[in-house]
Amino acid sequence: MRQVHALGVDLQDGLHGRGVFSAARRLSRLLAADGVVLADLDGPVASHGARFDAGDVAGLLAQVFEYGGNARRRLPEGASVCAVPLTVADELAGALVVSGRPAEADVEAAAALVSDALDHAALRRTRDRIAAADLRTLRAQISPHFVHNALAVIAALVRTDPDRARHLLSDFADYLRYGFSEKGDYATVSDELEATQTYLELQRARFHDRLDITVRMAPEVLPVAIPFLVVQPIVENAIRHGLERKEGTGHISVSGFGEGPLCVIEIEDDGVGMHPDLARSLLAGTGPESRSVGLANVDQRLRAVYGPEYGLVIETAPGEGTKVTVRVPRFTRGVVAQ
Repeated sequence: MRQVHALGVDLQDGLHGRGVFSAARRLSRLLAADGVVLADLDGPVASHGARFDAGDVAGLLAQVFEYGGNARRRLPEGASVCAVPLTVADELAGALVVSGRPAEADVEAAAALVSDALDHAALRRTRDRIAAADLRTLRAQISPHFVHNALAVIAALVRTDPDRARHLLSDFADYLRYGFSEKGDYATVSDELEATQTYLELQRARFHDRLDITVRMAPEVLPVAIPFLVVQPIVENAIRHGLERKEGTGHISVSGFGEGPLCVIEIEDDGVGMHPDLARSLLAGTGPESRSVGLANVDQRLRAVYGPEYGLVIETAPGEGTKVTVRVPRFTRGVVAQ
């Protein structure tokens, strides 16, 4: 089992990753083979052990790629060279070529392990592409409603309270700088919290200080890496669709804490709430367009990065406010803040 895990690590970036030569060496030892070649559809990409006859390898690969089955060539003294197809998403992706005396069934089992590792690598790359595309979409949809209102508030304060206007303008610049940052797809909880607090200060000014804010974040989750722009869109949704329509003072709280191996972030408001069916439609991306962009986008990116069990959880009811919970692993391979 340890060797299987190590092989998955070697091939986490596919046949053209840095670990492919280590994978060839590991397979050679695992099969007690004289030599091993890993090939994609264009030919060999990595090898270990005895030198192969280039003509033999090319001939075997041609048979595998043409017919989709195993190919074998006998060598003197009972040895052989065996080529077995590798598949990714049920499509031919390459071949494993082994020389020596391993049983063909053992070579097939090793090829199945390699195929599984390549399948997982392809899935991770697909998830990364989906997450990156959704992040670009969210950056492009940073609310013009908020931008307009923030600038209007700052403009109104220029004469009546120039010091506060200056501070808010600086906050606004920081918010935009963070929102359009190209530093990477992941940020620390600390960075997300700082951007969210900046956003909340701008909203507090807009609400003429009728917005009551509570932020509690346990120190152990501050360095945790999470997808970029996760917290702020949820907070924006809480204000726009929970507190804007509420009379009097509204309260919003942002809290974070560790729960075993998980990082838990909760955003809760005491606004007008919504029907649970509407909350489900928002996460499915089928809710009213103006309301569904932020939550659906965040939910999809979380699921793409961590898996389907790590989407948003919404607790709400009409007149009862809304609580949105983000629960993700504190450590995930490939999720690193830059």
